[in-house]
Parts: sequence; structure tokens; C-alpha cells
Amino acid sequence: MSNHIRIRAGAIIIKDDLILLTEYNDPIRGLVYDFPAGGVEPKESIIEAVKREAKEEASVNVEVGPLAFAYEYVPHLNNNKFGKTHTLVMMFDCVIKKGSFPKLPEIPDPNQTGVKWIPLAELEKIELYANIQSQLKNYTFHKRNIDLIQEHNIKYEAD
Repeated sequence: MSNHIRIRAGAIIIKDDLILLTEYNDPIRGLVYDFPAGGVEPKESIIEAVKREAKEEASVNVEVGPLAFAYEYVPHLNNNKFGKTHTLVMMFDCVIKKGSFPKLPEIPDPNQTGVKWIPLAELEKIELYANIQSQLKNYTFHKRNIDLIQEHNIKYEAD
């Protein structure tokens, strides 16, 4: 069990009180939304994964900002409702780069039907894959970020 926790990276993109979400027609749950997010690949930093997932799922280039929050899914504590893989999702506050516009990618994820700007005030009216609407609204109002410390960016004095 060498990889017992799957690490995912995601983008929180908010502009003018709207949040950018990917839209899916889930065979079991119907219409659901999610963030541009996905698994971190081998030899990829978490920041690189955020950029790649935003491009792959929403067709946007992003500037990755601070870590907004982490979300953990532990299967045995949740009756395996999202499968049997223990997952840690690190969500980053992102901004779309100038000249980049969200749209459904040419090769969307399975069941992906769109990329939508959803008013923050209407988050409770939609279904997110993870039911974190209240935590997301709390984050947008208070913007308490968490520092991501990356060893490769730490400067050491010469010995």
C-alpha cells in the first residue's frame, strides 16, 4: 500500500462574485459541478498540477495563488460514497491569465458537459461533487489563505 492517499490539486477561480466550475452529467447523481481539479502526476509539483488541470478541464491558463484550503475524503468514514480511495485535495486561489477564456475543452473529462460561471450567491442551489458550499462561501468572504511551503523554494545559507 505505497500510495494509500491520492493527492489532488484544484483551482478556485472567482471573478465578480462568480465562481468557475466544471459541469457534469453524472449517471447516478445527475447534474453536478466541481472545480477544475485532478490528481497530481509523477514528477509534477502541486502547482504544476493546478495549472494543468485548469487547462485540461476549463481551457484556461491560470496564475496560481495561495493555498485556499484542503479537503480530505476518508472512505471508511464516509461509507465509501465516493469510492475506496483516500484522497487529499489541495485547493488554490487562482486568477485566469489575460487572453484566456473558459470553455469546454476539445476532449472533456467523461460526463463533462460544460464550464460555467456560477454566482456565489447561488452555490446552495447547485450540487457540488463534495458538499462544501458553506465552506467555500466562508472562504470567499474571509480569504484566510494557508502558506504552501515548497522545499525547492527555500533558500539556505551556504555552509
